[in-house]
Amino acid sequence: MIGKLTGTLLEKNPPEVLLDCHGVGYEVNVPMSTFYNLPAVGERVSLLTQFIVREDAQLLYGFATAPERQAFRELIKISGVGPRTALSILSGMGVSDLAQAISLQEAGRLVKVPGIGKKTAERLLLELKGKLGADMGAVRDAATSDAQADILQALLALGYNDKEAAAALKALPVEVGVSDGIKMALKALAK
Repeated sequence: MIGKLTGTLLEKNPPEVLLDCHGVGYEVNVPMSTFYNLPAVGERVSLLTQFIVREDAQLLYGFATAPERQAFRELIKISGVGPRTALSILSGMGVSDLAQAISLQEAGRLVKVPGIGKKTAERLLLELKGKLGADMGAVRDAATSDAQADILQALLALGYNDKEAAAALKALPVEVGVSDGIKMALKALAK
């Protein structure tokens, strides 16, 4: 029903913002990735939205980008995942990180998001496989993705965070083997 709002940002109270659109103030819940990229209060802003109607409430959720909104829509289709949980997932990890976790079937990355347990993470991976990962361009050649996944798991097991491990993976040649890839990634991370 309401697909986009453009107006003046009146208030910022995470995760909610108040947006004035020609004299009407809309309360919009946004993921933290969108929240951090909002302009200062009093500035104009445009948000893509998803309108949710429940028995006891009518809620608006806002997103800075179309992939964020699409990921939100896919998440809320899953049984047991409501809008608040979907917002929490998108606040805890970016759309590209989520797509990569789904395409590589990494439940461990999803469990790190507050409110997501092991069973929910596994259900998310199962139900979103082929929907989110493929759409976001995170699927690579099977042999490459297996090697990349093994290297990533090794780096995470050694205590590196997702961002450090992902940055190290990007610097590696595409056809690198697992053992050579781990060595090269560790050398890059040691700098």
